[in-house]
Amino acid sequence: MTDTPPPRTTAADPLLAAIAAGTVVHDLAQPLENGMPCSPNHPGFRMALLRRHGDGTRPDGSSAANELIVTGGHVGTHIDALSHASHHGRLFGGHDAAEAQQGGRFSVHGIDTVPPMVCRGVLLDVAAAHGTDILEAGYGVTADDLEHAAARAGAVPGEQDVCLVRTGWARRWSDAEAYIGHTTGVPGLTESAAGWLADRGVRAIGADTTAVEQIPAGQGHAVLPVHRTLLVDRGVHLIEHMNLETLAAAGATEFLFVLSPLKITGGTGSPVRPLAVLTTADSGHQEQG
Repeated sequence: MTDTPPPRTTAADPLLAAIAAGTVVHDLAQPLENGMPCSPNHPGFRMALLRRHGDGTRPDGSSAANELIVTGGHVGTHIDALSHASHHGRLFGGHDAAEAQQGGRFSVHGIDTVPPMVCRGVLLDVAAAHGTDILEAGYGVTADDLEHAAARAGAVPGEQDVCLVRTGWARRWSDAEAYIGHTTGVPGLTESAAGWLADRGVRAIGADTTAVEQIPAGQGHAVLPVHRTLLVDRGVHLIEHMNLETLAAAGATEFLFVLSPLKITGGTGSPVRPLAVLTTADSGHQEQG
């Protein structure tokens, strides 16, 4: 005699009930491919087929292909570990950076210590709040801009949320020089905006740009004060190179956010494929709104 499992029910579980009702998933990652935009501070991405179909054929006629991937930890859509930045030789929490990196990997604040994120996400569309598709190159997003965008969204990021800030810059992705913006600059958070979000207790901040923070024209990544403020002083992770276009087009403001870094022991960052999950009902309501 075998036990018969009880019939599956979702009535008592709001999460399962929402999934059963249908979901819409927005992929927030940019594609990983040769020649894509990459910060000059980091090695780029390369993929090559090492074995092609037909190079070797099994007795039954089948064959396999595989590739070699070489990439930095801060290339494409990725998340920064707290070990990524230091100030006066100290990491977040006062850890000695030189000591922590002995042995070729970080003994504290490595990307492998960052748990998967399954939490509330909030999209603050600063470009739309300014009445434009794309913010101007080099524009500095202020705390007032975030206040305005939050009022427009009807949602304020809070404790342990992930806040995504849309500048519209992902529309420049296909032009690597314009997207990186060394000469023209890139829009992004100022220190006041970073402080506004950190004060609300967010665990991570993502944006559709190369560094999340403002890059003034002609300065490149010479100075990154927001990285210092968030990663070193406040312990807030950064998610860079996101694609927020379909999420914004759907009118989404609050959603289930899902992200999990690769478990790279002692690493300073990891490629990720973040997802925003909406129920079918919520998605339809937001698009109509």
